[in-house]
Amino acid sequence: MPHLSIDLAWWITVIELPFMGGLFWMIWHVRREGEEAVGRLRDVIDSRNAQMREGLSAFKLEVAKNYAAAQDLKDVEDRLVGHLLRIESKLDVTALKTEALKAGAQGQG
Repeated sequence: MPHLSIDLAWWITVIELPFMGGLFWMIWHVRREGEEAVGRLRDVIDSRNAQMREGLSAFKLEVAKNYAAAQDLKDVEDRLVGHLLRIESKLDVTALKTEALKAGAQGQG
């Protein structure tokens, strides 16, 4: 029995303690690297977010400067509506003349 306790103590001292210490160090090291990686990713995401916001602001400013104003669009719409109404009235007159010609042709034939 004393031989077994010496072997067990030797096993724990020589194998288990260094193994557990190495395992503990590895876990601690991986955790620290993970936290550092998360910190770097957070910094990258924050900088990209800031760049995205700046880009969006610049685009909004460009749109405000270069695109048509609402009043200009309303003027173009009014002109288009006027042209379409004139075309519609011409088509109505043409349709009435066509109906009159058809009625005259049927009355004669």
